[in-house]
Amino acid sequence: MLRNTGEDKMIKGFILSLQFFSRIPININIDFNERNIRYSIFFLPLIGGIIGALGGLVYYFLSPYNKLIASFLSLLTTTVLTGGLHIDGLSDTFDGFMSNRDREKILEIMKDSRIGTFGVLSIVLVMLFKFILIYSIDNLPLALILSFANSRIVAAITISYKKNARPGGLGDLFHKANPKNLVVGSGIIYSFILVLLDLKYLIPLLINLLAGEYMSYVSYKKIQGLTGDVYGAIIELGDVISLLGFWGVMLWI
Repeated sequence: MLRNTGEDKMIKGFILSLQFFSRIPININIDFNERNIRYSIFFLPLIGGIIGALGGLVYYFLSPYNKLIASFLSLLTTTVLTGGLHIDGLSDTFDGFMSNRDREKILEIMKDSRIGTFGVLSIVLVMLFKFILIYSIDNLPLALILSFANSRIVAAITISYKKNARPGGLGDLFHKANPKNLVVGSGIIYSFILVLLDLKYLIPLLINLLAGEYMSYVSYKKIQGLTGDVYGAIIELGDVISLLGFWGVMLWI
Protein backbone atom coordinates (compact mmCIF):
# COMPACT_ATOMS: atom_id res chain seq x y z
CA MET A 1 0.00 0.00 0.00
CA LEU A 2 1.26 3.47 -0.86
CA ARG A 3 1.69 5.84 2.08
CA ASN A 4 1.77 9.64 2.07
CA THR A 5 5.51 10.22 1.93
CA GLY A 6 6.85 12.62 -0.69
CA GLU A 7 7.98 9.71 -2.86
CA ASP A 8 4.61 7.98 -2.59
CA LYS A 9 2.80 11.21 -3.55
CA MET A 10 4.88 11.32 -6.72
CA ILE A 11 4.16 7.67 -7.49
CA LYS A 12 0.43 8.16 -6.97
CA GLY A 13 0.53 11.29 -9.13
CA PHE A 14 2.32 9.44 -11.92
CA ILE A 15 -0.12 6.52 -11.84
CA LEU A 16 -3.14 8.85 -11.81
CA SER A 17 -1.66 10.83 -14.70
CA LEU A 18 -1.27 7.62 -16.71
CA GLN A 19 -4.79 6.50 -15.84
CA PHE A 20 -6.50 9.79 -16.65
CA PHE A 21 -4.48 11.17 -19.57
CA SER A 22 -3.87 7.87 -21.36
CA ARG A 23 -5.43 4.47 -21.91
CA ILE A 24 -2.31 2.60 -20.83
CA PRO A 25 -3.74 -0.07 -18.48
CA ILE A 26 -2.57 0.44 -14.89
CA ASN A 27 -4.81 -1.57 -12.56
CA ILE A 28 -4.01 0.28 -9.32
CA ASN A 29 -6.68 2.15 -7.39
CA ILE A 30 -5.63 5.79 -6.86
CA ASP A 31 -7.98 8.28 -5.20
CA PHE A 32 -9.07 11.11 -7.48
CA ASN A 33 -8.44 13.77 -4.86
CA GLU A 34 -6.88 17.23 -4.95
CA ARG A 35 -3.42 16.14 -3.79
CA ASN A 36 -3.11 13.33 -6.33
CA ILE A 37 -4.48 15.55 -9.11
CA ARG A 38 -1.86 18.19 -8.25
CA TYR A 39 0.98 15.70 -8.60
CA SER A 40 -0.54 14.18 -11.74
CA ILE A 41 -0.16 17.51 -13.56
CA PHE A 42 3.58 17.43 -12.82
CA PHE A 43 3.85 14.26 -14.92
CA LEU A 44 1.69 15.44 -17.82
CA PRO A 45 4.68 16.14 -20.15
CA LEU A 46 6.10 12.70 -19.32
CA ILE A 47 2.80 11.03 -20.19
CA GLY A 48 2.84 12.88 -23.51
CA GLY A 49 6.40 11.72 -24.09
CA ILE A 50 5.45 8.10 -23.37
CA ILE A 51 2.50 8.26 -25.79
CA GLY A 52 4.74 9.87 -28.42
CA ALA A 53 7.42 7.24 -27.84
CA LEU A 54 5.01 4.36 -28.39
CA GLY A 55 3.73 6.00 -31.58
CA GLY A 56 7.31 6.66 -32.64
CA LEU A 57 8.23 3.04 -31.99
CA VAL A 58 5.50 1.87 -34.38
CA TYR A 59 6.82 4.29 -37.01
CA TYR A 60 10.45 3.23 -36.46
CA PHE A 61 9.77 -0.46 -37.10
CA LEU A 62 7.37 -0.02 -40.04
CA SER A 63 8.82 2.96 -41.92
CA PRO A 64 11.58 0.97 -43.67
CA TYR A 65 8.80 -0.98 -45.42
CA ASN A 66 6.18 1.69 -46.08
CA LYS A 67 6.21 5.25 -44.71
CA LEU A 68 2.53 5.88 -45.43
CA ILE A 69 1.40 2.84 -43.46
CA ALA A 70 3.93 3.59 -40.72
CA SER A 71 2.68 7.18 -40.44
CA PHE A 72 -0.97 6.13 -40.29
CA LEU A 73 -0.39 3.42 -37.68
CA SER A 74 1.76 5.79 -35.63
CA LEU A 75 -1.07 8.33 -35.63
CA LEU A 76 -3.59 5.60 -34.82
CA THR A 77 -1.46 4.38 -31.91
CA THR A 78 -1.19 7.82 -30.32
CA THR A 79 -4.92 8.43 -30.81
CA VAL A 80 -5.89 5.11 -29.22
CA LEU A 81 -3.51 5.72 -26.32
CA THR A 82 -5.22 9.03 -25.50
CA GLY A 83 -8.65 7.47 -25.81
CA GLY A 84 -9.86 10.42 -27.86
CA LEU A 85 -10.00 12.50 -24.66
CA HIS A 86 -8.35 15.59 -26.12
CA ILE A 87 -10.00 15.20 -29.54
CA ASP A 88 -13.37 15.44 -27.82
CA GLY A 89 -12.27 18.69 -26.21
CA LEU A 90 -11.06 19.99 -29.57
CA SER A 91 -14.40 19.35 -31.27
CA ASP A 92 -16.44 20.81 -28.40
CA THR A 93 -14.25 23.92 -28.34
CA PHE A 94 -14.59 24.56 -32.07
CA ASP A 95 -18.34 23.92 -32.00
CA GLY A 96 -18.70 26.48 -29.23
CA PHE A 97 -16.21 29.12 -30.30
CA MET A 98 -17.26 29.11 -33.96
CA SER A 99 -20.94 29.47 -33.14
CA ASN A 100 -20.58 33.24 -32.57
CA ARG A 101 -23.04 33.14 -29.67
CA ASP A 102 -22.88 34.77 -26.24
CA ARG A 103 -20.85 33.28 -23.39
CA GLU A 104 -23.62 31.22 -21.80
CA LYS A 105 -24.73 29.74 -25.11
CA ILE A 106 -21.15 28.87 -26.04
CA LEU A 107 -20.68 27.03 -22.73
CA GLU A 108 -23.97 25.22 -23.32
CA ILE A 109 -22.87 24.14 -26.80
CA MET A 110 -19.51 22.94 -25.48
CA LYS A 111 -21.24 20.85 -22.83
CA ASP A 112 -23.57 19.21 -25.38
CA SER A 113 -22.49 15.63 -26.13
CA ARG A 114 -23.53 16.00 -29.78
CA ILE A 115 -20.93 17.07 -32.31
CA GLY A 116 -21.55 19.85 -34.86
CA THR A 117 -20.12 20.82 -38.22
CA PHE A 118 -17.20 22.82 -36.85
CA GLY A 119 -16.33 20.02 -34.45
CA VAL A 120 -16.18 17.49 -37.29
CA LEU A 121 -14.09 19.85 -39.44
CA SER A 122 -11.64 20.49 -36.60
CA ILE A 123 -11.08 16.77 -36.04
CA VAL A 124 -10.66 15.97 -39.74
CA LEU A 125 -8.27 18.86 -40.44
CA VAL A 126 -6.16 18.41 -37.30
CA MET A 127 -5.82 14.64 -37.76
CA LEU A 128 -5.05 15.03 -41.47
CA PHE A 129 -2.39 17.66 -40.80
CA LYS A 130 -0.90 15.56 -38.01
CA PHE A 131 -0.66 12.60 -40.39
CA ILE A 132 1.03 14.73 -43.07
CA LEU A 133 3.56 16.05 -40.55
CA ILE A 134 4.34 12.59 -39.19
CA TYR A 135 4.96 11.43 -42.75
CA SER A 136 7.11 14.47 -43.61
CA ILE A 137 9.44 14.84 -40.62
CA ASP A 138 12.91 13.35 -40.58
CA ASN A 139 13.94 11.78 -37.26
CA LEU A 140 10.23 11.37 -36.54
CA PRO A 141 10.33 9.31 -33.32
CA LEU A 142 12.18 12.04 -31.38
CA ALA A 143 10.04 14.83 -32.86
CA LEU A 144 6.88 12.93 -31.92
CA ILE A 145 8.05 12.35 -28.35
CA LEU A 146 9.01 15.99 -27.81
CA SER A 147 5.93 17.38 -29.59
CA PHE A 148 3.56 15.41 -27.37
CA ALA A 149 5.55 16.52 -24.32
CA ASN A 150 5.56 20.16 -25.51
CA SER A 151 1.79 20.34 -25.92
CA ARG A 152 1.24 18.91 -22.47
CA ILE A 153 3.66 21.16 -20.60
CA VAL A 154 1.83 24.09 -22.23
CA ALA A 155 -1.49 22.58 -21.10
CA ALA A 156 -0.11 22.11 -17.58
CA ILE A 157 0.96 25.77 -17.45
CA THR A 158 -2.45 26.84 -18.73
CA ILE A 159 -4.28 24.71 -16.16
CA SER A 160 -2.15 26.19 -13.39
CA TYR A 161 -2.14 29.88 -14.26
CA LYS A 162 -5.26 30.66 -16.31
CA LYS A 163 -8.73 31.42 -14.99
CA ASN A 164 -11.38 28.72 -15.25
CA ALA A 165 -14.64 29.60 -16.99
CA ARG A 166 -16.94 26.88 -15.66
CA PRO A 167 -17.07 26.39 -11.87
CA GLY A 168 -17.59 22.79 -10.87
CA GLY A 169 -16.37 21.32 -14.15
CA LEU A 170 -13.50 18.88 -14.58
CA GLY A 171 -11.19 21.66 -15.74
CA ASP A 172 -12.02 23.61 -12.60
CA LEU A 173 -11.11 20.59 -10.48
CA PHE A 174 -7.63 20.44 -12.03
CA HIS A 175 -7.19 24.21 -11.73
CA LYS A 176 -8.20 24.22 -8.05
CA ALA A 177 -5.63 21.53 -7.29
CA ASN A 178 -3.14 24.44 -7.58
CA PRO A 179 -0.20 22.62 -9.20
CA LYS A 180 1.75 25.84 -9.93
CA ASN A 181 4.95 25.02 -8.02
CA LEU A 182 5.06 21.47 -9.35
CA VAL A 183 4.48 22.68 -12.92
CA VAL A 184 7.36 25.16 -12.57
CA GLY A 185 9.59 22.27 -11.50
CA SER A 186 8.35 20.11 -14.35
CA GLY A 187 9.00 22.92 -16.84
CA ILE A 188 12.54 23.50 -15.58
CA ILE A 189 13.40 19.80 -15.76
CA TYR A 190 11.92 19.46 -19.24
CA SER A 191 13.68 22.58 -20.55
CA PHE A 192 16.98 21.27 -19.20
CA ILE A 193 16.43 17.99 -21.06
CA LEU A 194 15.80 19.91 -24.31
CA VAL A 195 18.98 21.93 -23.84
CA LEU A 196 20.96 18.72 -23.29
CA LEU A 197 19.50 17.20 -26.46
CA ASP A 198 19.93 20.27 -28.68
CA LEU A 199 19.30 23.98 -28.14
CA LYS A 200 17.29 24.17 -31.36
CA TYR A 201 14.65 21.90 -29.81
CA LEU A 202 13.62 24.82 -27.63
CA ILE A 203 12.20 26.56 -30.72
CA PRO A 204 9.13 24.30 -31.15
CA LEU A 205 8.46 24.61 -27.41
CA LEU A 206 8.56 28.41 -27.57
CA ILE A 207 6.24 28.39 -30.61
CA ASN A 208 3.90 26.10 -28.70
CA LEU A 209 3.94 28.40 -25.67
CA LEU A 210 3.04 31.40 -27.83
CA ALA A 211 0.23 29.43 -29.49
CA GLY A 212 -1.05 28.39 -26.07
CA GLU A 213 -1.12 32.03 -24.97
CA TYR A 214 -3.06 32.99 -28.10
CA MET A 215 -5.55 30.18 -27.58
CA SER A 216 -6.00 31.29 -23.97
CA TYR A 217 -6.56 34.87 -25.17
CA VAL A 218 -9.29 33.71 -27.56
CA SER A 219 -10.89 31.63 -24.81
CA TYR A 220 -10.90 34.61 -22.44
CA LYS A 221 -12.65 36.69 -25.09
CA LYS A 222 -15.23 34.00 -25.83
CA ILE A 223 -16.04 32.58 -22.37
CA GLN A 224 -13.96 34.67 -19.89
CA GLY A 225 -11.65 31.78 -19.03
CA LEU A 226 -10.86 28.20 -19.96
CA THR A 227 -12.53 24.81 -19.53
CA GLY A 228 -11.45 21.17 -19.70
CA ASP A 229 -12.50 21.15 -23.36
CA VAL A 230 -10.19 24.08 -24.11
CA TYR A 231 -7.32 22.27 -22.35
CA GLY A 232 -7.95 19.33 -24.70
CA ALA A 233 -7.94 21.65 -27.70
CA ILE A 234 -4.66 23.19 -26.54
CA ILE A 235 -3.11 19.72 -26.40
CA GLU A 236 -4.39 18.59 -29.82
CA LEU A 237 -3.48 21.83 -31.58
CA GLY A 238 -0.22 21.92 -29.64
CA ASP A 239 0.75 18.50 -31.01
CA VAL A 240 0.31 19.82 -34.55
CA ILE A 241 1.99 23.18 -33.91
CA SER A 242 4.98 21.53 -32.28
CA LEU A 243 5.33 18.94 -35.05
CA LEU A 244 5.21 21.80 -37.56
CA GLY A 245 7.93 23.53 -35.55
CA PHE A 246 10.11 20.43 -35.63
CA TRP A 247 9.55 20.08 -39.38
CA GLY A 248 10.84 23.64 -39.85
CA VAL A 249 13.74 23.23 -37.41
CA MET A 250 14.94 19.99 -38.98
CA LEU A 251 14.56 21.38 -42.48
CA TRP A 252 16.26 24.78 -42.07
CA ILE A 253 18.48 24.70 -38.98
